[in-house]
Amino acid sequence: MDFYKHRIGIMGGTFDPIHIGHLILGEAAYEQLGLEKVLYMPSGNPPHKQHREGRASDLQRTEMVKIAISGNPHFELSLMEMHEEGYTYTYRTLETLRSKNPDTEYCFIIGADSLFQFHTWMQPQRICDACTLAVAVRDNVSMATLRKAVQETEDRFHTTIEILHTTNLDISSNMLRDWVHHGRSIRYYVPEQVREYILQNGIYDSQK
Repeated sequence: MDFYKHRIGIMGGTFDPIHIGHLILGEAAYEQLGLEKVLYMPSGNPPHKQHREGRASDLQRTEMVKIAISGNPHFELSLMEMHEEGYTYTYRTLETLRSKNPDTEYCFIIGADSLFQFHTWMQPQRICDACTLAVAVRDNVSMATLRKAVQETEDRFHTTIEILHTTNLDISSNMLRDWVHHGRSIRYYVPEQVREYILQNGIYDSQK
């Protein structure tokens, strides 16, 4: 059995925009998994989200994450995937981290929606081999449905998945972009400074 000196969480995503669901999930993982810190890692060019017209720029997404996590000492911004050429793939990122930090266990934090699609990701077995998956319910998915998906994924990829016990918040970045575009308030759905940054910079006003 591997022995690790450190345990670090990773929250990946486009964060377009980052919202309270991302932050609550990161804090829950930090507490429940006994993590030293959680890396918030914006994706530079995710292969499953290639068409980004009307979205925030890479710089804007990075700045929103930086603003959102600034008050939490165990949250940290990682630009590891932001400057890569070509598509960013999770397995490559995790394998690079593991090779650089062999004494660290990485916990990759995802929502139930991502778990349901996990088998379609690039090299899912290599992801499982390089990290511990931690999954939380979201989008009104029942715990029974989540547990079934966890068991199926564990059996398929010979891995162990941690289930995070968090509030099931039905919030998505896509919903928030649409609200901003149509002049609807996103107050309290994102940190106040993030909301101000979005409005001041006219992000998502031209979303189609």
